[in-house]
Amino acid sequence: MAIEVGSKISGKVSGITNFGAFVDLGDHKTGLVHISEISDSYIKDIKDVLTVGDEVKVKVLKIGDDGKIALSIRKAKPESERKPEHHSHNHNNHGNSKRDFGNNHRHNDNHKKASFDDLMNNFLKDSESRLATIKKNTEGKRGGRGGRRS
Repeated sequence: MAIEVGSKISGKVSGITNFGAFVDLGDHKTGLVHISEISDSYIKDIKDVLTVGDEVKVKVLKIGDDGKIALSIRKAKPESERKPEHHSHNHNNHGNSKRDFGNNHRHNDNHKKASFDDLMNNFLKDSESRLATIKKNTEGKRGGRGGRRS
């Protein structure tokens, strides 16, 4: 089967890093599933969810000019399996509740939930990236933690 954007294919996890998992798609092709594309819920440690050798179903998100293939496990799942079930609170009480701080969060709770998860995942990625940059810049200038000061 040809690897095209939008296609769903099976593969085998061939490597795991802090930021995602590499999936062998066959025919000498490998793609990356970023940690944010593994599950609809937050994953702290990817090794809790995947191990090398696992068979996974993935959706091709993007094929870069450099040949890099971006994959998603969570988007390969049927829509019925993708929605988290933990947001089943009573929608009838919003208008009468004393905790209702405005009308803007009553319209379309499902959309708000998904966008919050996306925002949180993006925040965590950006935060880790910024921390890594700060550490790299600080260690480079001062010689690491506890470096000599004159």
